[in-house]
Amino acid sequence: MNIKRSIVLRVRIAFIIMFVFALAIIYKIIEIKYIEGDKWVEMAESIGFRDKEVNAVRGNIYSDDGSLLATSLPFYRVAFDATVCDDEVFNYGVDSLSMMLAAHFGDRNKASYKRLIKQARAKGDRYIVLGKRYINYREKKELESWPIFRKGQMKGGVIFEKENRRYKPFRQLAARTVGFTNSEKKGVVGLEFSFNNNLAGQNGRAVFQKVGNGNLKQIYDGNEVKAIDGFDIQTTIDINLQDVAESSLRKHLQKHDANYGCVVVMEVATGEIKAIANLSKNSAGKYRERYNYAVASSVEPGSTFKIASAIALMEETGLELSDTIYTGKGEFKFYDRTMRDHKPGGYGTVTLKEAIEKSSNIAISRWVDQSFNTKPQRFMEYVRSFGLSEPLNFQMVGEGKPYFKDPNASDWYGTTLPWMSIGYELRMSPLHMLTFYNAIANEGKMVAPIIVKSIRKADDVIEHYDTRVIRDQISRKETLRKVRKALEGVVERGTAMNIKGTDYNIAGKTGTAQKVKNGRYTKSYYTSFAGYFPAKQPKYSCIVVIDSPKGYFQYGSDVAAPVFKEIADKIFSLDLNLHQPLPSKFAVEKGIFPVIQSGKYDDLNLICNKLGISNHLSEPAEWVKASIDGTSIKWNEKSQSEGLMPDLRGMTGRDALFLLENKGVRVEVSGKGRVAKQSQLPGSRLIRGSYVTLTLE
Repeated sequence: MNIKRSIVLRVRIAFIIMFVFALAIIYKIIEIKYIEGDKWVEMAESIGFRDKEVNAVRGNIYSDDGSLLATSLPFYRVAFDATVCDDEVFNYGVDSLSMMLAAHFGDRNKASYKRLIKQARAKGDRYIVLGKRYINYREKKELESWPIFRKGQMKGGVIFEKENRRYKPFRQLAARTVGFTNSEKKGVVGLEFSFNNNLAGQNGRAVFQKVGNGNLKQIYDGNEVKAIDGFDIQTTIDINLQDVAESSLRKHLQKHDANYGCVVVMEVATGEIKAIANLSKNSAGKYRERYNYAVASSVEPGSTFKIASAIALMEETGLELSDTIYTGKGEFKFYDRTMRDHKPGGYGTVTLKEAIEKSSNIAISRWVDQSFNTKPQRFMEYVRSFGLSEPLNFQMVGEGKPYFKDPNASDWYGTTLPWMSIGYELRMSPLHMLTFYNAIANEGKMVAPIIVKSIRKADDVIEHYDTRVIRDQISRKETLRKVRKALEGVVERGTAMNIKGTDYNIAGKTGTAQKVKNGRYTKSYYTSFAGYFPAKQPKYSCIVVIDSPKGYFQYGSDVAAPVFKEIADKIFSLDLNLHQPLPSKFAVEKGIFPVIQSGKYDDLNLICNKLGISNHLSEPAEWVKASIDGTSIKWNEKSQSEGLMPDLRGMTGRDALFLLENKGVRVEVSGKGRVAKQSQLPGSRLIRGSYVTLTLE
């Protein structure tokens, strides 16, 4: 009986406890729903909804002809929820999927990918990243057809996380100039940084709701702030000339095993930069764009500065190109320092013109010391009047500032002026030096270099940048005429004779500056060549810098000048406006057989024989030109020298095209009939990829 009562008592106690617990649950439900309902609703909304920034689409960067240099495209990170797909789909497709991932990304082999995916499934991982890089939209569409992935996100577990990233269609071309952005969408270097305020746009804000798999969906409740996309910028860069500059610079940097080099090509009249290349050697020995030496570096320019000294001398003293000075046997002592000329034994007595052409340190320094020794401030006034001592206020951030000693400062010595006159004890950027030479080519008008022409929103121009004049005239016209004559002489007879041309003339100056290490000048050199072309009617100016070349050739004439010539040759071949019309001496000889003028001998001989026209060939030849011999035709061989422009006049368009295209030349044809005019003179040097215009009549 006691046992029965004990059991009943325990059952009643358990029932009472369960009843009380049930009442507590009911009370809590009532409390949560009716008493604290608003509190929990607000908390649920705060967890399920999130106020988030909406990124604006960054603006595009264009070349001068509208080609894209940088744009924002959707890229995707590939992730995987290993718990979604059923066993049959997973087991059937995991081998193939692993193999395709390994082939596509190349960062793991098939076995490694399979192990990664299977371990994630065993652990119940809902998110693993596949591949170390983002993929583009085309790749995304391809991956969507792969095993398992083709089932989509809900049944296959594939996750494509979209992110707008910068894309450069021309890859490394002008990479440092265009610049790049970091993960926060802010510019780091180059145009991306300098024009970040225009390119970045304004981010918006919106409310997003959490949906399945942790993804967010935007809620359009009327309170969202729409993102304003960034503006586009159009640069002055010519893609073709940029390619020419970079390829030529890279080739010669490799040839001389140099530390770094840069090239800037500028349009004389406008100051528009058509190409800017900066290449330096990395730890693997490859040349890449890593630093904008052309704009940011400030170094001793060496002999290219001698032209500024020469202009100051002619303006101050009326010095003529024919005036002479004695330079001794190649050594001259200024106070406690000895200056030397490059030529052993010296140049003896030289004219000012010869001093520039031969780049005599002693001649220039002696003239400057004689004229400005007691008034160095006057020399510095000329430097300022040339626009050399002030920053250019270039459109890109990071411009190297010029440095010149002050004659009243404690670091001004008796030897400062002689050494400054030949480009030492001062610092300038290559772009600044080019701007000075561009002014000489531009009849004395110094214009600021420009690399961005306009800021646009679609077809609307928000802001346009016109050519800005720094100095209306850097010197008298007569002085400039003499200087330009001397600069032509540098190439015709002086230190840059090795780049003397035949189809057009170059004017410029070589520069070779010894580099300072631990306060002492070393046998390591900073070489350069600054100038313009064509010399008579300049359209382009250019500066080439190559730092620390190795080997036997270490001077500006041997290292930098050939790069200038190679770039100028290619630009000349590409720009048909630089070509002169054929002189009258090349006019086609009419004769009494005006139709039979020039072509392939076998074809012309066959036609003449069919028509019963007497024709003769003295020596075997493939291509011939007709001349009159009484009542018959005499065939004369047309020379087809390798690498030279053939004489195409009188040929049919078909024959001319055949000849030129076999030589790797691009041809533009206008008119009908036979070739009457050709844009390049017969016998001039042909450059593969250049353009030749043929006029048929």
